[in-house]
Amino acid sequence: MRRLCAVFLLVPAFGFARPPGLPCKSWPVAMAEVTLQNAGLVKAGDFDESRTRATPVSFEKTGKDLYRQVFEIVLHSRAGREFHVITVNSASSVECSMSGVDVYLIERKFSGDAP
Repeated sequence: MRRLCAVFLLVPAFGFARPPGLPCKSWPVAMAEVTLQNAGLVKAGDFDESRTRATPVSFEKTGKDLYRQVFEIVLHSRAGREFHVITVNSASSVECSMSGVDVYLIERKFSGDAP
């Protein structure tokens, strides 16, 4: 009976398991940086990589080994500017760049914690 209970407890864990390597943040972070550079907001090499934060917001399966991932990314320039962006792209368990990356610059963010 204990083994049967253990099996039932493990089944949901396997059902919700994500493929290895996903969500993948390297591709959206790199494309967010390039997009901001191409828009003329910062110069190449002006980001402080050590302060970059990428937080997964959403991750959903859209096909066989194809997933849509949404990240909130905070980039910091060496001049002290902070850029908040949202990225949306498709990835697989093998490749982070299964699609282009849509980058949305958040000009103003309202939070329940901030005055």
